[in-house]
Amino acid sequence: MIESTAGLILRTRPFTETSLIVHWLTPDFGRIATIAKGAHRSQSPFLGKLDLFHLADFSFSRSRHSDLHNLREVSPRKMHSALRQDVLLLHQAAYAVTLIEQVTETETPLPAIYELTVGFIGHLCERPAKSQTVFAFELKLLHELGLKPDLGKTGLSPGVKKIIQILVQDDWPACARLKLTGDQITELREFLHGFLIFHLARSPKGRAKALLDEIQVIPG
Repeated sequence: MIESTAGLILRTRPFTETSLIVHWLTPDFGRIATIAKGAHRSQSPFLGKLDLFHLADFSFSRSRHSDLHNLREVSPRKMHSALRQDVLLLHQAAYAVTLIEQVTETETPLPAIYELTVGFIGHLCERPAKSQTVFAFELKLLHELGLKPDLGKTGLSPGVKKIIQILVQDDWPACARLKLTGDQITELREFLHGFLIFHLARSPKGRAKALLDEIQVIPG
């Protein structure tokens, strides 16, 4: 049975000398894995189409015996090449993937999380790297998971509480326009670090690298 969907490539890894395993995030099937047979051959129809964070339409034949399905066709929409030109943006995108993999199960439809992630990756390609973009992704994802912080039960400063509300509710450009002080960035970083550990049992790998930005902040 051949099925079709859109997907964002989360990870790739070699299967044989010529074949590739591709992990996707899709709205219809959640996280799925496909094998692209002969992807590294010079005449492969997959050549140049399967790289990290590519957004594409694709079709696959579902396996009856495993969770590794046979990739049939791929039609790229966006390559997100800007991520390969800035190491911090790449760290932020990779962190988002790690976080998604930690909080979701495979083969489970995730339309809202798919749209959130595609929006986040697209935003990263359009703006300089900022910590608040990562904070916004964490908070929006927590909201989708039903884990939105109860601000009334925290000891956060009024300014940071207001920032959290904006990061949860507003779109990516509005989140990027926020001006945070150094103290507010530190407060948000530490609060979300503890919140993620409490709810996920451990801090997602790669968070520290994703937040090592050099944005100019207003002294707190």
